[in-house]
Amino acid sequence: MKLIGSPTSPYTRKARIVLAEKKIEYDFVIDVPMSSPDSAVPALNPLGKIPVLVLDDETPIFDSRVIVEYIDNASPNNKLIPTPNRERSEVKRWEALADGICDAAVLIVYESRRQEARQDAKWTAYQQEKITRSLAFMAAELGEKPYCMGTHLSLADIAVGSALGYLGFRLPDITWRKSHSNLDKLYAKLLQRASFADTAPRE
Repeated sequence: MKLIGSPTSPYTRKARIVLAEKKIEYDFVIDVPMSSPDSAVPALNPLGKIPVLVLDDETPIFDSRVIVEYIDNASPNNKLIPTPNRERSEVKRWEALADGICDAAVLIVYESRRQEARQDAKWTAYQQEKITRSLAFMAAELGEKPYCMGTHLSLADIAVGSALGYLGFRLPDITWRKSHSNLDKLYAKLLQRASFADTAPRE
């Protein structure tokens, strides 16, 4: 298998962490569609978005949520997503919330790269409000638990860790570490795992 994506993409990082936690070997191919007119991504994913997982038979799988579920089902060890029940719904809700933070953060980053005169402060503030509310919700749901789902690592922690890492990387002015110390503690613990440390976003 090969995973196509960017080292700075939180969605790609989520997939890379799951592959590492599941101990599945793969080739990582760096391809940023928006920066490369020769990108191979649009031919694999008509939406032109990363990551894309290409299976051994050349079948492409896209959208990070679909990719991580495929990976988790591909190997029985270290299950990260529960079987269908309420716990599974809770894990997927954590993932949806974390991905939503990433969506808003990416939009802010793109907006900041436009010409200053064309930037929309109200649009940016709207996205920042989503992030602020979501972080507060995450912190309240996490409470004093060591992991999002209690005592064990799951996809919920991987998704949350990917989102928090992206905020720290691209939007350091959002001071979630100070305002939500339990999220800071969780992320610090996650970084002790090789899967998180090795995929930390960097230019």
